[in-house]
Amino acid sequence: MVRSEATDVMIAGAGPVGLTLAAELRRAGVACRIVDRLPARLPFAKAVGLQPRTLELFDRMGLVRDVLDAAVPMRGQLTYVNGVAEERIELVLPPEVPYGFAALPQYETERVLEEFLGRYGTTIERATEVVAFAQDADGVTSRLTTPSGGEEEVRSRFLVGCDGAHSLVRKGLGLSFEGGAFPEEYMLADVEVGWSLPPGYGVRSMHRGADGAVDDLLVCIPLPGTGRYRMSMLVPPELSAARQAEASGAAGGDGVAHGLEGGTAPALADIQNVLDRLAPEPVTASALRWSSVFRISHRLVDRYGRGRVFVAGDAAHIHPPTGAQGMNTGIQDACNLAWKLALAVGGAAGPRVLPGYDAERHPVGEEVVGRTVRHAAEGVQADPTDRETLLLREAQLLVGYRESPLVTPLAPDDPDPLRPGDRAPDCGGLTGDIAAYPVRLFDLLRGRGHVLLVYGNHPAGDTAADLASAAAELTGGRMETHGILPADAPDRPAGFPHHRDSRGEFARRYGADEGAAFVVRPDGYLTARLQPPRVRALREALGKVFEA
Repeated sequence: MVRSEATDVMIAGAGPVGLTLAAELRRAGVACRIVDRLPARLPFAKAVGLQPRTLELFDRMGLVRDVLDAAVPMRGQLTYVNGVAEERIELVLPPEVPYGFAALPQYETERVLEEFLGRYGTTIERATEVVAFAQDADGVTSRLTTPSGGEEEVRSRFLVGCDGAHSLVRKGLGLSFEGGAFPEEYMLADVEVGWSLPPGYGVRSMHRGADGAVDDLLVCIPLPGTGRYRMSMLVPPELSAARQAEASGAAGGDGVAHGLEGGTAPALADIQNVLDRLAPEPVTASALRWSSVFRISHRLVDRYGRGRVFVAGDAAHIHPPTGAQGMNTGIQDACNLAWKLALAVGGAAGPRVLPGYDAERHPVGEEVVGRTVRHAAEGVQADPTDRETLLLREAQLLVGYRESPLVTPLAPDDPDPLRPGDRAPDCGGLTGDIAAYPVRLFDLLRGRGHVLLVYGNHPAGDTAADLASAAAELTGGRMETHGILPADAPDRPAGFPHHRDSRGEFARRYGADEGAAFVVRPDGYLTARLQPPRVRALREALGKVFEA
């Protein structure tokens, strides 16, 4: 067995979640290896929806432009029941949200992430799999199988399983994966159609029987290309992977029935049969790129890690694809975990940081699994939430960590709606002293780690210079400070970059009175709100994250 040089983090699985984790680690200067058992990227349009929150994270990483160049907009949904059109759903978000909904085949999302990761000199080790591991107080020893058929032993400080619904890492940790499976099976197909429906809209066409239950279903998600859609529909009995497995006596493996199944792949004629029954208008399908049978389970781990080993994405939670929540939730897992691991590798993480991954992300996984199961059974339209809140939740813009042990909570009677643990919102109209054009706050945060945003001139608090000095000292130089000045304030540079809030958007969105400061984490959430800003309060807030 070959024994390799140690690395900081070993990542099992090179789907969108593992690639995001690797990219964020490398961006933070952390060494990692990422392996995948597959010899090449799969050309399947499995997960196709990109939520606005994911695009914000890609913006922070510095790769959103490549994603936007490849994706197509998701403008809404057209719904039909027994051939009758229902109210059109428009995916319109508040104007301050910088990105809308998008669609992109999973293999294209992986391509963009892989190319971005390559800029840091890290590549995917293909046809390589973590098959066993053991951890101790100082690290993790992983055993890998290699393309040549040999074995390799790798020592790392941490191991993360991004290895999907049948995760070996999850099993090796002995984590429970409780839940159930839906009896229905679905056909997936990547095809082109020439109908007259408006581009950019998904299509959901259902047939309800005499008892009101849905007995036939067609869901179409637009993809890049003329008339191209990823379609899903109920599978006919003759293509049922479950029936084929039962007939052949095949075992159920680990019992997790989720994802693409083997067996007979649907043909174009099978897809056409469904379109003939349910398409809103007569249409012919063509250019079948791939097809498969898909099964759905809903499961959640009891915890997101143990010791130095963690799980993320489908290794931690699986659920119906309703609302395109799965891959996007996994990408948020990765962004949440990456900065915590980076601090731990650098010796700067306080004792709450790594346990904070489970504390923050497990409740999110629980909520997403429960919501998507409800929506799969009843439809998104059955959600009692008002339409604006529903869209913000589906966009994953309402994910937050107010109960996290890593944030400094405000007093219960504090009236401000923006609280520590919330997503740090974007705003525009920030002008500098040299550039003649205004920029967005997200432009200032792009590519950075922890940032202290200092607003105003602090007549009731410590000076901006004192706060900036304390931030650098308390984090070992890992926190940058950026000043935001009111539009009419005198220019008082304090030795760090600053912009003027020329349209007052920052003051409105952040509820910032004269003299406030905000700690923004690398994943774009608020750790603390200091009003008035004082070094003592900043020290308390950073003490929850950084090693004293």
